[in-house]
Amino acid sequence: MATYPPKPSLGVLNLRENGSSKFNLTRHNPSETFRPFIKHYWTIHWDLTGMPPHDQDVVPNPCVNLVVEPGKTAIYGVSKGVHSHHLEGKGFVFGIKFKPGGFYPFFRKPISSLTGKSIGTADVLHIDPTLIEERVLSQQEPERMVTNIEQLLFPSLPTPDNTVNLINRIIDHIIQSPDLTSVEQICEFAQLNKRSLQRMFSQYVGVHPKWVIKLYRLQHAAERLDYKTYDDLVKLSVDLGYYDQSHFIRDFKSIVGKTPEEYMRNPH
Repeated sequence: MATYPPKPSLGVLNLRENGSSKFNLTRHNPSETFRPFIKHYWTIHWDLTGMPPHDQDVVPNPCVNLVVEPGKTAIYGVSKGVHSHHLEGKGFVFGIKFKPGGFYPFFRKPISSLTGKSIGTADVLHIDPTLIEERVLSQQEPERMVTNIEQLLFPSLPTPDNTVNLINRIIDHIIQSPDLTSVEQICEFAQLNKRSLQRMFSQYVGVHPKWVIKLYRLQHAAERLDYKTYDDLVKLSVDLGYYDQSHFIRDFKSIVGKTPEEYMRNPH
């Protein structure tokens, strides 16, 4: 049986090597009121004073994020490829990671229209980004940041949507089933026909279910290489359900940005 990393990186590549030395990443739970929509809040703090800049690769995930950063606060749709965050000097970023589908009740438009794009907070939540930055980044304790952002979001709080719960059950099933390889398997699990499933994912998540399957299969692969639980790429690809090595390599590169061999040599 395949071995899983002892601590999930949730898409931050090479977290075990870099996380303790280059930056500090923390996650914080939402209050009960916001739990139907928000997966967690996150903070990243770094102090590279006197050290070279660091580019941190992050694998995509099927979630919308609201990122609070001085002069750059915005809402970001799903990115379908690996992206890199450039860290230099000293800095801090606060973010909201919405559950898959969890931003749709706020937006009320197909989330696919946001895929690979960003939008201002005033356009959707009717909150000026400078106000968010003042209320959040002025605090020292993450708990106070969470309290303040929830106070700002509360007037826009929608009614909980049962479809969001269904989507998250489906995605949890995908994450926990690395041998799952087809949309038909998801349809059977969710008791939905293929057309309904694809329409729901386009509207609520912003990407197709087939892409989500591929994403988590390849994220499992990158995490296992990070934790050096595999040194045989053929065995890894087979354990992930690939029986065509070239297909595995092509998919891995499309998500991670490198071939498995390149990633093993230079995970940055």
